[in-house]
Amino acid sequence: MDETVAEYIRRTVLKMPRDEIKVMLQKWGFLSEAQLETLNFHQIKDNISQEVVQLCEENSADIKQAAVLDIIYNHIYQNKRMWSVYQMRKTGEELEYFDLTDFKKKFKGSLRSALKNVTITFREYEDNAIWIRVAWGTPYRRPNQYKPSYVVYHSQTPYVFISASVLKSNLPLLCQALIVASNYHEIREMELRSHSLNSLKDIVFKRYSQSFQSYCPKPLQESNAEPESVDVRIAEENRSEKERIQRVNREVFGDGPQPILEFAQYRLETMFKSDRKMDVSEKKEPFRCLVKFSSPHLLESLKSLAPAGMADAPLSPLLTCITQKARNYFRIKEKKGLFPESFVSP
Repeated sequence: MDETVAEYIRRTVLKMPRDEIKVMLQKWGFLSEAQLETLNFHQIKDNISQEVVQLCEENSADIKQAAVLDIIYNHIYQNKRMWSVYQMRKTGEELEYFDLTDFKKKFKGSLRSALKNVTITFREYEDNAIWIRVAWGTPYRRPNQYKPSYVVYHSQTPYVFISASVLKSNLPLLCQALIVASNYHEIREMELRSHSLNSLKDIVFKRYSQSFQSYCPKPLQESNAEPESVDVRIAEENRSEKERIQRVNREVFGDGPQPILEFAQYRLETMFKSDRKMDVSEKKEPFRCLVKFSSPHLLESLKSLAPAGMADAPLSPLLTCITQKARNYFRIKEKKGLFPESFVSP
């Protein structure tokens, strides 16, 4: 077994929590049950990793087997990576039968036609998710196994989740391989990012239902009641206001927990509204700006603004429409033309 493969397997085992090493090795399936029984999982991890490497040498492990073990680890600890959402589109609306073997062949062919030194590994999961691991090299260097890109593609859907490597220059090659392999025409980033892959899936697959305001704020009503104690009246107004804010938040965000979204951005185009005498109102060119949101838990942060007294309730639709805009990504861009060019297949 190659020394670089042995070292990579050793480091992968060292990343695992000690009480989960045996389970991950069983999922890997490269070592037999008899071999696993010889391992002492109660010793320090460094000794465990050395013993695993020795068993892998007996089985003549190569980099492909080592890459599968890395996929298993990243599938379980997917929140350790930052994920971005990409959406693909066909020229027509026709549905095609998905052939996994054909997908793998086209994906490998597209990447290797542009760059020979790459390691490409696939693993399928029960929810129709295809995990793809790509370790990048250069024309003169072997692939760097420690900085791979990860792709999660759900067959029969236009959505792809990518955790890119440090080498941003390889992203166009990766996107091109995806649209060739999946028979789509173009691919664009949706500008939604998070460490929580499952939350991003909830948003784009509409497994998360966000309510939207369909009401008008009630006007203030004058009261002809007899004067009351100031303290009692203030307490009642505060209680009523808190109840109103809670009700509005439920109508806008729903009762359940929000998907964990850490980054979102969209481009805003609007016209100035001002006095006609001002020069700015006579310009035909609209005002454009890029709106970015960033937070460890963006949607929960927005949800907490009104109860914390930092914003009026209901929140502006510009703040509550993020998930809805994500679902209508291509439609918005086609109509308004506000977003950057996509990767388009030749």
